[in-house]
Amino acid sequence: MHFSKTVVKYRIGILVLALILAVPAVLGMAGTRINYDMLDYLPEDMDTVIGQNELMEEFGKGAFSFLIIEDMLEKDVAELKRQIEQVEHVETVVWYDTLMDISVPVELLPDKIYREFNTEHSTMMAVFFDSSTSADITMDAIRDIRAICGKQCYVSGMSALVTDLKDLCEKEEPIYVGIAVALACAAMLVLLDSWLVPFVFLASIGIMILLNLGSNLFLGEISYITKALSAVLQLAVTMDYSIFLWHSYNEQREKNNDTKAAMEAAIGETLTSVIGSSVTTVAGFIALCFMSFTMGRDLGIVMAKGVLLGVLGCVTVLPALILVLDKPLQKTRHKALIPDMGKFAQGTVNVFPVFLVIFILLVAPAYYGYSRTNSEVYYDMGECLPKDMEYVIANSKLKEEFDIASTHMLLVDTNVSPKQIRSMIREMEDVDGVKYILGLESLVGSRLPEEFLPESVTEILKSDKWELMLINSEYKVAGDEVNGQINELNHILKKYDKGGMLIGEAPCMKDMIETTDHDFRVVNTVSVLAIFIIIALVEKSISLPFILISVIELAIFINLGLPHYLGQSLPFIAPICISTIQLGATVDYAILMTTRYKAERIHGIDRKKAVGTALSASIPSILVSGMGLFAATFGVALYSNIDIISSMCMLMARGAVVSMLSVIFILPALLVLCDGLICVTTMGMKGTGKMNKKIMEVTVS
Repeated sequence: MHFSKTVVKYRIGILVLALILAVPAVLGMAGTRINYDMLDYLPEDMDTVIGQNELMEEFGKGAFSFLIIEDMLEKDVAELKRQIEQVEHVETVVWYDTLMDISVPVELLPDKIYREFNTEHSTMMAVFFDSSTSADITMDAIRDIRAICGKQCYVSGMSALVTDLKDLCEKEEPIYVGIAVALACAAMLVLLDSWLVPFVFLASIGIMILLNLGSNLFLGEISYITKALSAVLQLAVTMDYSIFLWHSYNEQREKNNDTKAAMEAAIGETLTSVIGSSVTTVAGFIALCFMSFTMGRDLGIVMAKGVLLGVLGCVTVLPALILVLDKPLQKTRHKALIPDMGKFAQGTVNVFPVFLVIFILLVAPAYYGYSRTNSEVYYDMGECLPKDMEYVIANSKLKEEFDIASTHMLLVDTNVSPKQIRSMIREMEDVDGVKYILGLESLVGSRLPEEFLPESVTEILKSDKWELMLINSEYKVAGDEVNGQINELNHILKKYDKGGMLIGEAPCMKDMIETTDHDFRVVNTVSVLAIFIIIALVEKSISLPFILISVIELAIFINLGLPHYLGQSLPFIAPICISTIQLGATVDYAILMTTRYKAERIHGIDRKKAVGTALSASIPSILVSGMGLFAATFGVALYSNIDIISSMCMLMARGAVVSMLSVIFILPALLVLCDGLICVTTMGMKGTGKMNKKIMEVTVS
């Protein structure tokens, strides 16, 4: 109660402090780097990650791109190459004139090499950068190359992908927030009892979102997915807390004419309720931190922090705003549009066997679809971009003109003899889908003796420790074909050099597939166990956690199973995050209803009437909360051109509705069915059934 009194007493100071803190928050938000490269989140001890670090350390090479140049004279291509070499952070450009002057007849080049780098209308050059794939300076270099080359040149590679992704995100993200705010506000205007209060909620939540995004500065950087989703998610998830305070305050005002005393009581009541509610949501986000693919930790920390700040704002900034604006808020109140749900609730409870049958019938197909969806996800980040993006067009050109869908890099110990390397190359070139291997040994032949190779070429492909080779593949990244190819290439490599490393986008993607497959099981287990324990402690019951989690898990199975039946493929990160977020964010609906059901049963009400009363009392809160989450995410899902963002928002929007319907229709049926078990296994409810029987006997007599 002391906390409540302090908030009410210093309400003006709280608002002033919040506005002052918003200034460094804006600066912190601007200073937080955004990472657009998913491969950066792989564990550091993986061979592919170690290999990338070795490539940078030994060769000064990080990012890599192919440039496809169409319908340009050789002398103009040579001039273009010279200009590209002048671009800051371009380390090396490899083309025909890297091997010899363009005045030398091309016939002196090995036929195979010439054919692979040239077609009738196009030529291709390889560009190495001295910075990492997603470094800001690499993206600047990509933009500079595009500016120099014009429309005749297409830039492929992961750096081109992250550049296009960054540009698209920066264009769309402010619109995401605008859409989420507008639709959430519309939902609150319809479902709440005041025309002004939605704007007060948005002001309070907006300040907390700003503080959350600003405090990310201490993390150094966050992923673009975290940046795009955190504001929308924080708005959607913490809106409930504001609604609870508003309802509690109005109830207290009816009992007490003193607005300050009413707010003190409302803050105390809200703190107790909201802390219990937020714990499950925080637990869901913290579960993401157990992923070895560290993007989960990135999103988990930011969102858990956002929920905690949302709770803080709900009991400090929001009460201060409501007290300051109390008169206009009361004047703009209107009758709630949600009707009394008593008859609907009792009718639902009376036909509970119907919903039990629906529950049983839904389990098998929902789980089957859910399990299939998890195996049908895609990992190729290029698929999340619109088809008219420059990177996507460049990759299509690379495939159409040169039949190259991915490029691997091979690091082989320099102690391996040239004879062994040639033997290894021959074996590798026999692997299905391998187009050719470019290395010192493939350049040296009967027509081009080793001494003809310029020193600049040998420096590109050899260091004191490693020899570098490029393997061009017909198979696109993240597919079963390329993963099988990588397994075969690694098997051959280890025969000749146990310490050799196969690196590049496709090997990294393969590692990511294996890592996230393991993470999915870990995160699911951790989130379910954590929320099970929380429900058991909150409800003081052994049986209720099983019942509540089974209802929400069914909703998750339905939500994540639908893409399989609809023929949709999801980005790999979506099922991992959504299953946890949906469980943590919507299990509150079930807890709310169950807590009221328990109170009714303990007071001697029979099971059906107790469940009916709990359902009737809970539906307005569940509707407002569920529709708030739906509204904040659905518009973003429809608008976004980035499939990862669109898919995750659509899953959250649909998940909110499915969870809402599951709690309203299926949970009451399970509570009625399992009432006897619940009474026996829940603290404070033992003997409730017998007590009800005695009450009925007394009433009858």
